[in-house]
Amino acid sequence: MAVTSPILNVMIKAAEKAARSLIRDFGEVEQLQVSQKGPGDFVSAADKRAEELIFEELKKGQPTYGFLMEESGEHAGSNPDFRWIVDPLDGTTNFLHGIPHWCISIALEARGELTHGLIYDPVKDEMFTAEKNGGAFIRRNKRLRVSGRQDMMRATIATGAPRRATGDQERFLREYTAVLNVSPGLRRFGAAALDLAYVAAGRYEAFWERKLQPWDVAAGILIVKEAGGFIAELDDHKANPLETGNILASNEGIFSDIKKVLKSTA
Repeated sequence: MAVTSPILNVMIKAAEKAARSLIRDFGEVEQLQVSQKGPGDFVSAADKRAEELIFEELKKGQPTYGFLMEESGEHAGSNPDFRWIVDPLDGTTNFLHGIPHWCISIALEARGELTHGLIYDPVKDEMFTAEKNGGAFIRRNKRLRVSGRQDMMRATIATGAPRRATGDQERFLREYTAVLNVSPGLRRFGAAALDLAYVAAGRYEAFWERKLQPWDVAAGILIVKEAGGFIAELDDHKANPLETGNILASNEGIFSDIKKVLKSTA
């Protein structure tokens, strides 16, 4: 069994506390589907409530660290070298519609480098964790490894569709069509953090998406790397996908091939 560090234990405690709140709310939101008011306001409150619980637990564990959080934004800490990057509910639309595919994502960045990552799916009770140079694990005791598949035609690849406001629909459709022509196993499930976790677990061979936020990808980037996977920026190999939001995650076997396919659509 993997020995978890004090930092990771704090992250686990925060995620589990938020998960209990979200699971209760998820049960309620399924009932709200038939109500006249609709579940939108309820889910927004659930999201914020989960973020507050995570904030409280992480702050208790490390009082000096800063935060970058989806709902409340940036919170400076007295120690500028460390910050938590948190998405309390990735897959909000799925949650809103009663679809059981959403997660909590927490990462720690130390001096600009990702050192700890956690993605927790409370519905399936699957927790994916990683520490820099310590490997990646699921349920804290089973080591994660990316898949060894090398044939694009047999690969399962995930993606995410851009929001209308980004203006990237045409580029996405070109990329989607190009990948579909060489790999019929495309999936779009609407939770980027879980997509990255599934690459790390060998369930997908690759995942790509554009215009994501740091809290969508921070934990997943580290987990994929520690599981033996590759991470790249879609347009500029020198850029950091944590900053640009344009990310490709892949196993080694199809990494070069899918990069070429996506680049051909530019």
